[in-house]
Amino acid sequence: MHIAILTFDGFNELDSLIAYGMLSRVSLLGDKDWRVSIASPTLRVTSMNGLTLDAHIDLAEACQADAVLVGSGRKTREVAATPGIMEQLQFDPARQLLAAQCSGTFLLAKLGLLGDAPACTDAISKPWVLEAGVNVVNQAFHANGNIATAGGCLASPYLAAWILARLKGRETAREVLNNFAPVGEKDEYVARGMAHIQAFI
Repeated sequence: MHIAILTFDGFNELDSLIAYGMLSRVSLLGDKDWRVSIASPTLRVTSMNGLTLDAHIDLAEACQADAVLVGSGRKTREVAATPGIMEQLQFDPARQLLAAQCSGTFLLAKLGLLGDAPACTDAISKPWVLEAGVNVVNQAFHANGNIATAGGCLASPYLAAWILARLKGRETAREVLNNFAPVGEKDEYVARGMAHIQAFI
């Protein structure tokens, strides 16, 4: 099972790296067939705060993954306006799980994948997502079939938990949420995270 996290120049570290850390936990739990990759259009990308990452895979390989998570960043509109990138993003929600956070929702909209289903994004990205014709809802997480969206940097665990629940089951999602939850708040944290995704598993 392969999960690709789309990460572009100007990326938001919280979106890509929280998801990467949480989703990678499965391989630490013993699943050797589970792989999580940072996918970028270039060999190296730099975050909005100057953190540089080397990509594991390119966009073509990301499009073959079992699940794809689209992170956000300061240059998302530039990405959406670059045909050389957008033409490579050939996703199939019939066979893939697709998840997007904040301005990543804008990319899914520009790819024509959201339709009129409810979707989530952050306050900064909301005007462009609305302009793209998306039905934005004021909540942290929503899914429609194989496509999920989240709004706000710290909603990243909800996307990760949804992917885990869909691909590995509810108990794995609970276990990973519990592993990352603050000490003394684990029960409440796990319950809140599962409550967001429960209806969409």
